[in-house]
This record gives sequence, C-alpha cells and structure tokens, in this order.
Amino acid sequence: MKIVVTSNGSDLDAQASPVFGRCPWYLFVDTETMEVEAVENPALGAASGAGIQAAQFVVEQGAEALVTGNVGPNAFDVLRSAEVPVYLLEGGTVRQAVDAYKEGELSETSGATGPAHAGMGRARGMGRGTMRAQRTDTPASGRAAPSSPVTTSETTSTDSRSQEVAELEEMATDLRRQLADIMERLDQLEEGE
Repeated sequence: MKIVVTSNGSDLDAQASPVFGRCPWYLFVDTETMEVEAVENPALGAASGAGIQAAQFVVEQGAEALVTGNVGPNAFDVLRSAEVPVYLLEGGTVRQAVDAYKEGELSETSGATGPAHAGMGRARGMGRGTMRAQRTDTPASGRAAPSSPVTTSETTSTDSRSQEVAELEEMATDLRRQLADIMERLDQLEEGE
C-alpha cells in the first residue's frame, strides 16, 4: 500500500510534520517494502489554497492514505472525495508514523482537524516574500552564500552555475526545514497559552 506522510525532511528518519498543506516534504512510502519517494511540497509557497493544492497533488501521486498531524477542511474535502483516508500522528519520525500505521495504532479522522488557513498561523503567510528579497552574506544555514563566478570559459561558467544552483537548492531545503521547525515550535507555544 502506498501512503504519504507529511515530513520535515526527505528520509524515513526525518521528523514527521504536524501540518499538511505547508509541510516541507511528502514522503510516499510503500508499506510492504518501505521504499520511499521524497517529494518537496509543491504548494509550500502558495499564497493561498496550499491545502487544496497539496491534497490534489497527493491524490495525483496515487496515495492510498495520508498520515499527518492536522488537515484543514478544504484539503480534507478533496481527500475525502478521492477516498483517501486521513490518519493522525502525534509526532515522532516518519518511520515511527509508518510503523504505527502498519500496526493499526493511528486514528482515522472523520473530518478536518483544524480550521481553514490554520497552517499559516499568526504572523505567517503574508510577507514571506520580504525574506526572499533580503540578501545577506551568511544565510540562516550558517554557510556562506555562493558567489557569482566570473570565468572566461563558457564550460566553466556553466559548471559554476550548476554548482551554484545545487548549493542554492540545498540552502532552500535547509531553510524549509528551519521554517518548519520554527512553525512547529510556535504552534506548541501558542497551544500552551
């Protein structure tokens, strides 16, 4: 059976994400073989409708069940209409979530577990573009930003650009993980109020 688990990382030992529409990664797991396909959430940066877009994506990828911490009403409606059951997790790694699913330890929800736009939370969502516009020499990942190469050889320039793209993609992945961790911690603090 092919299930999808919301995740903060790209492997089975990554922390499972408590949010659906704005989680950084979807891990599609074959519960028989434990083969994993990690896909970055294409709806993560959506200005609105991330839950619906994410649900449509998960359905299109052939997921037969979803394991997540929360799902909003619009996303839940899409999943329900595609007959994809939603199971709730309470933390841990993706591997632990898959094991709990296989053992029948997760609860299937019969409805949305949060209000619409819950994944955005307070002070989230709007204004995210301003962070992209700011440029510093040392990003949050602690690595120096790659410099633009100046070469005379077109081949060297292409290789440098490819390397810079790879480095920027890695930095973006690190930033997504950090953002997911921050969002999770904010949710925990807000629940404790």
